[in-house]
Amino acid sequence: MDNKVKGKLMGMVKVGEKGQIVIPKDMRALFNIKAGDSLLALADINQGIAIVKPDDYINFADDILKTINKKD
Repeated sequence: MDNKVKGKLMGMVKVGEKGQIVIPKDMRALFNIKAGDSLLALADINQGIAIVKPDDYINFADDILKTINKKD
């Protein structure tokens, strides 16, 4: 039931009895997520949950800091 919407992927996931979810296969392939990988779960009460690779998040944060430092 996965659909491409405006260049983004969507998919339904179910939460199992232990609170686990399965990331759809096409999303795992797109983001090169493999068994045993560690992922960072971010949560905002108003915006929801995001799951990212830690290295991607660190690179994103570094880019923000570089942009802020350039303004000083």
